[in-house]
Amino acid sequence: MALSWNRSIDWDGDSWRGRASCRDTDPDLFFPIGTTGQAVDQIDAAKAVCRACEAQNACLEFALATNQESGVWGCTSEEERRKLRKAWLARQRRAS
Repeated sequence: MALSWNRSIDWDGDSWRGRASCRDTDPDLFFPIGTTGQAVDQIDAAKAVCRACEAQNACLEFALATNQESGVWGCTSEEERRKLRKAWLARQRRAS
């Protein structure tokens, strides 16, 4: 997926949030404590909800654009988003 990190999108609007599969899921599922043991199972369960969600890409764009450091967003873990940000920043530096 090509990330655009389009900051002109109305992130506060309900267009993508209204379609999000997680709206009917306990929010605690998406914010596991830790990254080992039971937290791994919780992350996998949260990602399963994300995989079935039509708002997955918009959710990920929001998480990246607004620097969401905690939780599962757009089917990505905290570490996965850190790697995406790092790669994106490296591309931006090379393009400059």
